[in-house]
Amino acid sequence: MKEEQTDFAIPSGEGVVTGSVARRNLLGIYRTNLPPPAPDPTAEVEAALDRPVGSKALEELAKGAGTAVIIASDHTRPVPSKFLFPPMLARLRQGNPAVRITILIATGCHRAPTRAELVRKFGEEIVANEEIAIHDSRDDAMLVHAGTLPSGGE
Repeated sequence: MKEEQTDFAIPSGEGVVTGSVARRNLLGIYRTNLPPPAPDPTAEVEAALDRPVGSKALEELAKGAGTAVIIASDHTRPVPSKFLFPPMLARLRQGNPAVRITILIATGCHRAPTRAELVRKFGEEIVANEEIAIHDSRDDAMLVHAGTLPSGGE
C-alpha cells in the first residue's frame, strides 16, 4: 500500500521549490497572514513618501544637502527595491537637483552581489546611472572599529 503524500510549493528566490512529504511526517501547513502585494506598488510607495512618520519629507531633507546615502539590503533579501528606489531618488533630486546620492548595499557577511543580481534588484537604469557602494565585511580597509559587544565581539 502506497503511503499518502502531501505536495508542497514554497517560494524561494526567483522561483518555487516543490516536492512531497509523507502525511505521517507532516506536522501542519502554515500560511502567511501578510496582505497580498499591492496592485500598484509604485503608487503605494509614493503615498508612503507623502506621509513620512516622524521626519520631514525627503524633498525637504535634501534641500541644502551635499550628499545623501540610502542603505539597501543585499541580493539575499526580497525587498522590492525596483519599486522603492525610483520614487526616493526622484524626491531627493526634486528637493536638491545637485545632491550626490550613494546607494550603500548592506551585505553584512554575505558576498557582494553580481551586476546581474543588482539589475534584478534595482533595474538596469539605477545600476547604470547611480553610484552604488557595496559593503565588504572581509575588507578591513572598509571597516571602522566602533566598540566591543558585551559578548566580546568587535
